[in-house]
Amino acid sequence: MHFASDNSGPVHPRVMAALTAANQGYAASYGADPIMDRVRDRIRETFEAPDAAVYLVATGTAANALILACLTQPWQTVFCARHAHIQEDECAAPEFYSNGAKLTLVDGGDGKMDPDSLRATITAEQSRGVHGVQRGPVSITQATEAGTVYSLDEIRALTSIAKDFGLPVHMDGARFSNALVRLGCSPADMTWRAGIDALSFGGTKNGLMGVEAVVLFDPEKAWEFELRRKRGAHLFSKHRYLSAQMDAYLEDGLWLDLASKANAAADRLSSMLKTLGVQPDHAVQANMVFARWPRATHQRLQDAGAKYYLWSGSLEGADPDEQLSARLVCDWSTQDSSISQFAELFRG
Repeated sequence: MHFASDNSGPVHPRVMAALTAANQGYAASYGADPIMDRVRDRIRETFEAPDAAVYLVATGTAANALILACLTQPWQTVFCARHAHIQEDECAAPEFYSNGAKLTLVDGGDGKMDPDSLRATITAEQSRGVHGVQRGPVSITQATEAGTVYSLDEIRALTSIAKDFGLPVHMDGARFSNALVRLGCSPADMTWRAGIDALSFGGTKNGLMGVEAVVLFDPEKAWEFELRRKRGAHLFSKHRYLSAQMDAYLEDGLWLDLASKANAAADRLSSMLKTLGVQPDHAVQANMVFARWPRATHQRLQDAGAKYYLWSGSLEGADPDEQLSARLVCDWSTQDSSISQFAELFRG
């Protein structure tokens, strides 16, 4: 009953096998390995972007922060959702790597940015001349931190506003695969065709040991990214072990299969909760479920070994009937038996 995070799940066996295979003999370092050549070709083919610059880093925070540093001047601000990962969970890494650029938060429901709010927020900036921050890139989280997914029309609406102001757009795709399989569209449709300039293409939350791809659809920033990656201590010498993971991930559509399994498990978990009278707080569109139920039930579940995060409140409160919010996350390896066991404990 492990629903704490998709970071907690195991590495897929095919990825482990690829790492073992890559461990044979010698290979060029710093991304000059032949496996990385294949990864670049596969990502360019997958995204129908033959000119894209492709790099690998070990964490999503590194991918996001380094991309945004390339797109942002220190005196600018990044526009993002109020509950974006770059705002709430990256310890000011985007600000640090961009040498002091700030984040400006944009309102919207269900973890998203609202287009009207984005336009109003961008318009409000740069109204104080030299005394205020200047307008910088827009960052879209897909899937959102609420487990919701921007439709293609929603993405295009946001990028269109950004382009009206001449601003580049970054997509934080830590759960890109989960969003993609939910929409049933092509990677190109959800990125550069919709106005995205740079993508953090996640793998760690979807069955990899630890690797994320940076995809720059406009390669103009490629050399700057390479310099920032090195200066920021994120250029791996034994790069083939990053390459091997991403290569296995892309081979024969493994990345889509793993995301489909995680999403399906979240759908089953959500359906189970509904049969128990619990309605999710947000539409379940990726691999996360947010819902609330009484403290006493939380206590019973967690005492029995269920692993998930409380999103509001504490088990220490006195009222057993107080409704506490939880976040439950499924990964590719989530078993039906875990969901059934959770349901039995929930019923008491």
